[in-house]
Amino acid sequence: MKAFLKKCRSQKALLLMTMPFVIWVFIFKYFPVWGWTMAFQDFKPARPFSEQEWVGFKHFTFLFTDARFLGVLRNTLAQSIINLVLGFVTAIGLALLINELTNLKFKRVVQTISYLPHFLSWVVAAALVSSVLSIDGVINEILIGLHIIDEEILWLGIGEYFWGILGAAEVWKNVGWNTIIYLAAISMIDQEQFEAAKIDGASRLQRIRYITLPGMKQVIVILLIMNIGYIIEAGFEPQYLLGNGQNVEFSENIDVFVINYGISMFNFSLATAAGVFKTVISLIFLIAANSFSKKMGQGGLY
Repeated sequence: MKAFLKKCRSQKALLLMTMPFVIWVFIFKYFPVWGWTMAFQDFKPARPFSEQEWVGFKHFTFLFTDARFLGVLRNTLAQSIINLVLGFVTAIGLALLINELTNLKFKRVVQTISYLPHFLSWVVAAALVSSVLSIDGVINEILIGLHIIDEEILWLGIGEYFWGILGAAEVWKNVGWNTIIYLAAISMIDQEQFEAAKIDGASRLQRIRYITLPGMKQVIVILLIMNIGYIIEAGFEPQYLLGNGQNVEFSENIDVFVINYGISMFNFSLATAAGVFKTVISLIFLIAANSFSKKMGQGGLY
């Protein structure tokens, strides 16, 4: 204990710098956990806490036996897995390609163009996606011009296409931004290794395989563990904005379900129960992924 207090005194400047963040985390991340009690009540906003009716696991039972929620859970997992796989593969691939560019001006232009969609709000991005995929959109014109299809397709009106459209939209919007940390990881690799490999006659692909990717491995593992922890968090804005009555069976995920059948209908207890379910599942996935990574000798978050 004395050693701990001595270390705190020696690093008091760092502790003072972190205090605002710790306070923010407590207020916005831990204090609201008190609201989880609503999941075990038939919560009525006008009643004081002492007069709320406690119903135990009633709302959780409803979620797990409701056919619509099970379909929503399927959509959430499918969307998350698609986003996870496409996000990792495209971000790592783009980072490797950008790293191989030797013209610095062209490299900066590519990076800037790939970053730009990330700064668009999903309202604007969804409008662009909807326009491109409309009956008279550019996608239909290109496919008809190439004789791949014979007539226009209302892409967002066919539910089976929604997961692929969402995955492509997520990649277009976020791939450039996601490459930043991988490019940073690549920049930390000792450049003498690349020089030695060139002298030994290694090709670009061989340098990527035996130097770049192993040098990025720890960062990839950490990010993969963190993203697996969010596997039940498929997002809200793109699904809500691109979803419609024709594709609702494939577009509605847990967050949209909470809005439509929880908050909009003033069923706050049901919405809270769905949120608790998401948090518990995310925690389980995070712990499992971290434990598996450590057993495989790849390290972990803790």
